[in-house]
Amino acid sequence: MPLMASPKTLISIVGPTAVGKTAMAIQVAQHLGTEIISADSRQFFKEMEIGTAKPSAEELSAAPHHFINSHHVTEFFSTGDFEVAAMKVLTTLFETKDQVVLCGGSGLYVNAMLNGLDELPATDLSIRAALNERFQTEGLDAIKAELASLDPEYYAQVDQFNTQRLIRGLEFVLSTGKKLSSFQQNSKKTRPFNIMKIGLNKDRQALYNQINLRVDRMMELGLLEEVKRLLPYRELNALKTVGYAELFDYLDGHCSLAAAVDKIKQNTRRFAKRQLTWFRRDEEIKWFEPEQTTEILAYIDQYRSSL
Repeated sequence: MPLMASPKTLISIVGPTAVGKTAMAIQVAQHLGTEIISADSRQFFKEMEIGTAKPSAEELSAAPHHFINSHHVTEFFSTGDFEVAAMKVLTTLFETKDQVVLCGGSGLYVNAMLNGLDELPATDLSIRAALNERFQTEGLDAIKAELASLDPEYYAQVDQFNTQRLIRGLEFVLSTGKKLSSFQQNSKKTRPFNIMKIGLNKDRQALYNQINLRVDRMMELGLLEEVKRLLPYRELNALKTVGYAELFDYLDGHCSLAAAVDKIKQNTRRFAKRQLTWFRRDEEIKWFEPEQTTEILAYIDQYRSSL
């Protein structure tokens, strides 16, 4: 993105789950004496602690974070809501900071912050009703298969357990003949600040091993007990996500606990792959290994000196 006259810069740190974004964002924030805006769509919710791999208390104290534990699971918080709220926070932070860090792997939310959201054309509500009925009779796999065929870009990023968002994507393309992803990718509001994009990635097998270890750690920390506490809210969209949906299946008696844990690992690995597919389309992202802290800080300093 061309440099603007403003010295203010939003530094976006993205990448697949478990790659080390939080640790890097904290190091960057400490280096710059600034704060972090989280763009992780599940870490907003106070009740979803273990299964969302939120920053620890120590990490939260190491650098100020925004939009961690900001909402209750019963509250609806859309990408549009996030754009409005996060831009307000960013504007306030820029009053005293020249740089602010944006950190997260939720591509739709990162995009809302960096590029803004378009006003979308209206959709046919009868199609939504028909898709909801189809979901009840044919199941979610039928919705996913058609969405993957008609809008593979949106399908690659959307939460595979979020029925509402999957139906929304299919409803949009069937109603308008256009991909919802095309609006999300082509929308670019002029932001009154510079945007710097950093991506973290590592060897696939090493990443997958890290994901597997993280899931094991979540179970040790009490993920199953957390899911049990959330049983009364299981129909909320926030809980139709990896790490929760599989354990609800276990509690329903549909599988063993070991099978549910294996499924969490598998679905998390698949999610990481989809995240990379989404972010790799952005040619403005400069990619690093998560261990390249020195190189990343030098890259940021060089960028700052060029403003």
